[in-house]
Amino acid sequence: MNALEHIGIFAAQTFLILFAIIAVILVIAMVAAKAGHKNEIQVELLHKKYKNFKTLLKAQTLTKNERKELRKKLKEEKKSSENKSRDQEKKIFLIDFEGDVKASAVENLREEVTAVLTIATPKDEVVVRVESPGGVVHGYGLAASQLLRIREKQIPLTICVDKVAASGGYLMSCTANKILCAPFAIVGSIGVVAQVPNLHRVLKKHDVDFKEYTAGEYKRTVSLLGEITPKGEEKFKEQLEDTHVLFKNFVHKFRPNLNLNEVATGEYWYGEQAIAKGLVDEIRTSDDYLLDLSQQHQIVKVKYEHHESFSDKLTGIIGKALKKGSLSILEELETRRFL
Repeated sequence: MNALEHIGIFAAQTFLILFAIIAVILVIAMVAAKAGHKNEIQVELLHKKYKNFKTLLKAQTLTKNERKELRKKLKEEKKSSENKSRDQEKKIFLIDFEGDVKASAVENLREEVTAVLTIATPKDEVVVRVESPGGVVHGYGLAASQLLRIREKQIPLTICVDKVAASGGYLMSCTANKILCAPFAIVGSIGVVAQVPNLHRVLKKHDVDFKEYTAGEYKRTVSLLGEITPKGEEKFKEQLEDTHVLFKNFVHKFRPNLNLNEVATGEYWYGEQAIAKGLVDEIRTSDDYLLDLSQQHQIVKVKYEHHESFSDKLTGIIGKALKKGSLSILEELETRRFL
């Protein structure tokens, strides 16, 4: 018996020691990761990048003597530009927005807009390349609000659509002074959709009761597991229509010449069709527009980089694991409305 007690005590002590070692390693890793955790604004000078392209390609087509003359000329231009003050020159600030269903990129967008607004003036211009098929109402509503911060400062805002800016993506785009669109890019889709799967009949078939208690007549109009009543469904559709009206009013505010009866049907159009309907202002790719601007102006690409620390990642993994075991997923499915 004493031997068994000694073995048990030894095993417990070993477990505690191992647990303590693992805990110390995790704490050290978290501290180290957090120390290296940086959220930062990255800047790229695109006008210099384009100029380097030109110089490189041009040099390959010249003779040896011509290349010498080119190097000499470039040195003189560089010296001249270094002595020249650029404070009075118009600057072009470029931001990229790649949207998903949740408009996750809005977190980076708000930081990028804030950074630009610290130095941009009304004589400058902000160009935002938007790529998004749309998503949740509140996410894209916030994204549009971030772009409105630029307009409120009287800074010209240009939106470029190379592939798709539909629904919530178009909600963002219509805030611009000018919308450029590639010939086959997709724009429009001024409409609202909600997706609510319902398993009530499956539960009923297997004699499973589902009860939900609410306070407030329309706290829950339709749900994933409960019975959808005609009254609840009617209210839910009414809420969708209200959202659609808000969407149309927002578009009309910034593009008053649009025929909303014609374009706010939920349909989308390609660039060549969209310009005929007044959804965009010019058929042009962002590459062509920026290349032209680079001939006379500085183009500053601004990007916010968010690097998750080890502790953030660990917390996220734990959070997702807990979420999978709760009803929060069901609630999310029930409440999603998309622009």
